[in-house]
Amino acid sequence: MAVVQANSLLEDQSQVESGPLSTLESGPYGTFVGIYDGHGGPETSRYINDHLFQNLKRFTSEQQSMSVDVIRKAYQATEEGFLSVVTKQWPMKPQIAAVGSCCLVGVICGGTLYIANVGDSRAVLGRVMKATGEVRAIQLSSEHNVAIESVRQEMHSLHPDDSHIVVLKHNVWRVKGLIQVSRSIGDIYLKKAEFNREPLYTKFRLREPFKRPILSSEPSISVHELQTHDQFVIFASDGLWEHLSNQEAVDIVQNHPRSGSARRLVKTALQEAAKKREMRYSDLKKIERGVRRHFHDDITVIVVFLDSNLVSRASSARGPSLSVRGRGINIPAKTLAPSMETS
Repeated sequence: MAVVQANSLLEDQSQVESGPLSTLESGPYGTFVGIYDGHGGPETSRYINDHLFQNLKRFTSEQQSMSVDVIRKAYQATEEGFLSVVTKQWPMKPQIAAVGSCCLVGVICGGTLYIANVGDSRAVLGRVMKATGEVRAIQLSSEHNVAIESVRQEMHSLHPDDSHIVVLKHNVWRVKGLIQVSRSIGDIYLKKAEFNREPLYTKFRLREPFKRPILSSEPSISVHELQTHDQFVIFASDGLWEHLSNQEAVDIVQNHPRSGSARRLVKTALQEAAKKREMRYSDLKKIERGVRRHFHDDITVIVVFLDSNLVSRASSARGPSLSVRGRGINIPAKTLAPSMETS
């Protein structure tokens, strides 16, 4: 795991949980990875970091198994929980209605990898191609950023009566001219009209009231049966992908020792950011937080290395538990979870 801060307040949050995925002794067991890229402030991403995994464990216990439905319910419960926070704080702190977060989750359980996402963070698999021996990048997550034409089309189809649902503003596509992502946790001011009014700052208020939510918290979820030739998964906020392609990131991980992989990806992205601004990497590192946001975003990267023997039996077998929030530690030896480099 590696994190670099660009904003005055770090808006990215992240976690890795390895061990029980429910509150039951019977399991299941596995690994949970979360990347929460906040915007407008850190409140939503911090809330997700504190509540999403616990919600997932609760629903896994109820169903006594991991499933797409469990993950979807965990997202919904987290969204509803943050709405309660906004409702309580609105009279004293109305701007919390304009705080939100992308939310990328990976769950490895019993040889199956579940990927869930709202927003524009990304999960990329490194897979060895049998024919050539090369490691190919395979994007596992769907993104919800209106810079993507298909996402703009989706927004138009969901809001056929609103010709300004997506607006090109300063050469950047934005929902209602305000935000680039079409799905998120939080951003209640674009989901419930009662929070899109005074005393919310004028820049967030829409001229016309809306009758249905503009943004969604519904995650895109995909399910992948892990194969022996699946080597690793890179989970990262969009700050990384602004500077590296999927294949470039996979090549960096594949062509270097496992240790330090996440940190190496972050450093390469920062070097690219410096190059784009025609400055030296060493000079970029000297720029203080806040000002650095003009050069790059907060970046969070987690690299999970897959061991097919351990992954396939990890759902029912107990091993040492691991919980990491935002900063990395070394994973215990002989864990049943996929081995993960943290730096």
